[in-house]
Amino acid sequence: MCETCGCGESNSFSIRKPGETIENNPDHTHTHSHSHSHDGSEHTHNHSHSHTHDNNHERHHHLEDNDHAHHHHDYQHNHSHGTEIKVETDILQKNNLIAERNRGFFEAKNIFSLNLVSSPGSGKTSLLEKTIKDLKSDVSFYVIEGDQQTMNDANRIEATGAPVVQINTGNGCHLDAEMVNKAAKKLDVENNSVLFIENVGNLICPSLFDLGESKRIVIISVTEGEDKPIKYPTMFQSSDICIINKIDLLPYVDFNIEKAKEYALRINHNLQFFEVSVKTGEGMNDWYNWLKKHKC
Repeated sequence: MCETCGCGESNSFSIRKPGETIENNPDHTHTHSHSHSHDGSEHTHNHSHSHTHDNNHERHHHLEDNDHAHHHHDYQHNHSHGTEIKVETDILQKNNLIAERNRGFFEAKNIFSLNLVSSPGSGKTSLLEKTIKDLKSDVSFYVIEGDQQTMNDANRIEATGAPVVQINTGNGCHLDAEMVNKAAKKLDVENNSVLFIENVGNLICPSLFDLGESKRIVIISVTEGEDKPIKYPTMFQSSDICIINKIDLLPYVDFNIEKAKEYALRINHNLQFFEVSVKTGEGMNDWYNWLKKHKC
């Protein structure tokens, strides 16, 4: 269990380009923990190891200090009084250090990196597809896709012509800075480009993890509740842009767009909004103009 965000521990992830399998690429990471009991006093430690297979597939392992940005608990026991003192170490600090490395790398290469976050089904991938197709003659795009399983979204992005890698997080419900670091290296992002990082569909856990991005963009759709910002305040507080998608459906759904914006501004009065329909193209030019302006 990941005590940083409450999700299942993301103890294995892979990074693949379309056409690769886990067996024929080296970017698959595996780690696990064992609990032991000695004389009635239980403790837990991480045990990491790498495997070499006949097919030359190498599984990279994590360092002993727990690369996946989870809280680690050290226990001290006072056996004479039967009391237990729990000391909690903030392992998010390790993620933040890697995020700063990512940020420095992106700034040095003038890479405009955007972390796209949302609940499932808001239209993140569709937004990326249309944006890349419409602007690829003016902007060099690279994409990191994040999902628990499948290459579906990476295959969709590859069809647009943009270089893409897929991170499959296994049991993990978010991307972290180390995953993005490895993926950006595999993707070999060129200077003066835009890097889209499509995070795992989840409005809770990804809000806790800085990836080193230039901007964080939260996407909601009119098919979701207008009170989404006050239900998931951390995500909206940590975002720079809020894209409200599927506005072509407004006549058919019970969604008050002004109320949704009011709720979001209660959480973060600096949020900038774009109201768009990826399907019809309405509002997309405003988004494109913002993207091209900040990319430069």
